[in-house]
Amino acid sequence: MEGPDFDLDFKPAHGQAVTVAPNVQRITVNNPGPFTFHGTNSYIVGDRSVAVIDPGPEDEAHFAALMEALKGREVTHIAVSHTHRDHSPLAGRLKQATGALVVAEGPHRAARPLHEGEINPFAESSDMAFKPDRALADGETIEGDGWVLTALMTPGHTANHAAFALEGTGTVFSADHVMAWATTIVAPPDGSMADYMASLEAMLLRDDRLYLPGHGGPVSEPAAFLRGLRAHRRMRERAVLERVRAGDTSIPDMVKVIYASTDIRLHGAAALSVLAHLEDLVERGQVETDGPPSLLGQYRLAPGGAA
Repeated sequence: MEGPDFDLDFKPAHGQAVTVAPNVQRITVNNPGPFTFHGTNSYIVGDRSVAVIDPGPEDEAHFAALMEALKGREVTHIAVSHTHRDHSPLAGRLKQATGALVVAEGPHRAARPLHEGEINPFAESSDMAFKPDRALADGETIEGDGWVLTALMTPGHTANHAAFALEGTGTVFSADHVMAWATTIVAPPDGSMADYMASLEAMLLRDDRLYLPGHGGPVSEPAAFLRGLRAHRRMRERAVLERVRAGDTSIPDMVKVIYASTDIRLHGAAALSVLAHLEDLVERGQVETDGPPSLLGQYRLAPGGAA
């Protein structure tokens, strides 16, 4: 099985409203980085009555760009995919300026409780102050003049991650669940690999034609791309099992081999990805460890757990 073909050819046009689909504009924040690619994408959906999806971080230039693009239009909703600080913090200020209703799955929360002595490595990246005006369940809709958005719960990257489907168009705003430029970070305790894989399967049951992600350019063949992502994750899982089978007991030793060609600055995130796989493998009885899985844990194959 092969993984997805990632597309790095993306022109961010920072601060400019770029039409990416009928009645859909994208404005990219100038916040490039190893986890944000060229920046966070905010989307404006609709014509006279609009929704803003993922307003982005507290960034003065981005707020000004959004307000310029929204001139003369009524903003009825601000939809937030999840509560990382590159996606949600500007929602409060935009609500004050427009009177729009803020909608999301809910406030930030971890995918599981922290273990005794565990520190959440992404705590500072989480927008703990965010609270939506309306919490959405899977399949719930919001609508405006000429558009309907359906919330698709896609936990994995975070426990409260949601994508939004623009009804009647085959377009999904996939946020950080599926991106064309890289695989999604799944980092415990905020993220869960089991949840992420289940969310991929749920999205594969749909018949969408276009994904507009939270970072980078569009995904034009979502079903094939999703299958590639699923294959890539399964390949990573097999690589983790192979390292355990080879006698690697610690996550740092596994990362050195599995991510040998990856920028060392990303090895911390890679370790968390390996931990996410190990949590899933322990839960499924294929790997054992003493106590709950952790970055410092010692791992071994479970008897009969993996051939």
